[in-house]
Amino acid sequence: MKVRKYISPVLYVSLLCIMFSSGCSVGKHAVDVAEIDRARILSAAEFYLREEPETVTAYSCDRSAGGLHDYYSEGDYWWPDPEHPDGPYIRRDGKTNPDNFTAHRKAMRNMSIWVPTLVAAYKITGEEKYAKAAIRHLLAWFSDPETRMTPDLKYAQAIMGRVSGRGIGIIDTLHLAEVARAIQVLVEMGSLTGESEESIKEWFARYTDWMCTHEFGRAERDHGNNHSTCWVVQVASFASMLDDQEKLDFCRDMYRDVLLPGQMAEDGSFPKELARTKPYAYSLFNLEVMSMVVQILSTPDENLWTFETGDGRGIRKGLSFMYPYMKDKSTWFKDPDVMYYEQWPVRHPFLLFGGLALDHPEYIDLWKSLESDPKMEEVIRNFPFRQPVLWQE
Repeated sequence: MKVRKYISPVLYVSLLCIMFSSGCSVGKHAVDVAEIDRARILSAAEFYLREEPETVTAYSCDRSAGGLHDYYSEGDYWWPDPEHPDGPYIRRDGKTNPDNFTAHRKAMRNMSIWVPTLVAAYKITGEEKYAKAAIRHLLAWFSDPETRMTPDLKYAQAIMGRVSGRGIGIIDTLHLAEVARAIQVLVEMGSLTGESEESIKEWFARYTDWMCTHEFGRAERDHGNNHSTCWVVQVASFASMLDDQEKLDFCRDMYRDVLLPGQMAEDGSFPKELARTKPYAYSLFNLEVMSMVVQILSTPDENLWTFETGDGRGIRKGLSFMYPYMKDKSTWFKDPDVMYYEQWPVRHPFLLFGGLALDHPEYIDLWKSLESDPKMEEVIRNFPFRQPVLWQE
């Protein structure tokens, strides 16, 4: 394992805990995450061993302005205008158009499930077959010149008749955040080395720089709602894997000075998410992503789990706001979401990591009781962190 200039965020969270062989505890509440998840991880990993790599080059769309290696997707909530069928699409917030091109998104999402699961299996068993299978997918996506994806997102979330790509399309690569953590684990355990490691890291370095400098990346960063949160968690995860201290520091400043004051109300809610047509799902989603920002960026010198702004806003308050509505959904104070309301909540990792860091065993108990592997595509799309064992030392 290489020597680091700082203690990694996941090691920091572990230092908050009394370590057991494969779990940790806060106060009197012990959690052996590897043991809890062992059966589900190994069962899925055995299945994923048989999956062949499938990247963006396996699918094309004649509506894309990009080439074979360019990721392409279309805005979810945009539909043909009934009054002008051949004209620009119109927006119907919260209602997904099933006719949009989604093949690249699905391929990336599949990889983001397969690779972390395989690496989780490798982490808890030490069996190299899992690492080798994961690396095969990583090389196809990020290294092999025949199949790799271009390290930018110029053509994501296009809108027919309006734009060939948008900054908010960067949310599509949110699922790479846990892939980056899986890469970090493979490197730390000594299975990903040499040219393979260098080529994969080069891809992520180029993509992260693009996110930080291109007009689309700056627009996503400054969007102001969950899109900004997703930008920060991606850059934070990629920078952690790359050991890029400058970008990690920038993301910490973004969390303290922009995300919390700009998105969280004093009661811990997210008003911009509550204003959507799917307020319950969006509130859960933003809380999950913001909690993973905290998980990744906390250090011995700065525990973001307990950080609060001058008027008391912080992730602790966000968790305490949402927890009652997860435990008893019938108490939710808004109208039900326009779609998929019954499918939430699932086993969000903020319950586990927040429960550990803030000594709230009731959060952990709820986490244990929820669905860990949802099957509905819309839920999977908004559930990007599925292997908490990867985020613990």
